[in-house]
Amino acid sequence: MTLDQFRPLATRLLRPWVRVAMRLGATPDQVSVLAFLLAILAGVAFYVATPTMYLVGAILVFLNGWLDLLDGALARETGVDSPGGDLLDHVLDRYADVVIVAGLAAGIDQYALGFAAVTGVLLTSYLGTQIEAVGLERQYGGLLGRADRLALIGIVGAISAVIPIVGGFSLVGWLLGLFAVIGHLTAVQRFLGAWRDLQ
Repeated sequence: MTLDQFRPLATRLLRPWVRVAMRLGATPDQVSVLAFLLAILAGVAFYVATPTMYLVGAILVFLNGWLDLLDGALARETGVDSPGGDLLDHVLDRYADVVIVAGLAAGIDQYALGFAAVTGVLLTSYLGTQIEAVGLERQYGGLLGRADRLALIGIVGAISAVIPIVGGFSLVGWLLGLFAVIGHLTAVQRFLGAWRDLQ
């Protein structure tokens, strides 16, 4: 499962938004920072963990993901894509991941599970860029990429506003468990694929 295969479709859908951003004079770096600020607000909303705040958090996560696509599209369209902008985007994305997952874990008082989830998330992303650093093509796919995680967080956040408990356990807890297991499996999957390519 990976939504990253739909990047070409997302690029087409982003064109009107890129034009709006250009008319407003927004830079890709400003869009990246705005996406990060929305992630912080989402983490706070998930920490509060009321039905309304779960819904708010879900909306903010979807907006974060959309802006995360927009910053790159805007950079390419305006011809200002650069290693510095790419670095800023990746650093803010990792902090956004941490803030969102930490908010989810703190909201249900499951810190150990949150730690396992966030390490899975970070290692998945780390392997994606480290593979590029050794001369291979950057990896976005695998069992659970960032687009998949954001979509799942948004969906689970929205559902948690109505159905917070499933099978005697928090729905958010199930999500964190999924991130912990699948995140680490995705990191291993990316590593093994790159290792084969390097041999």
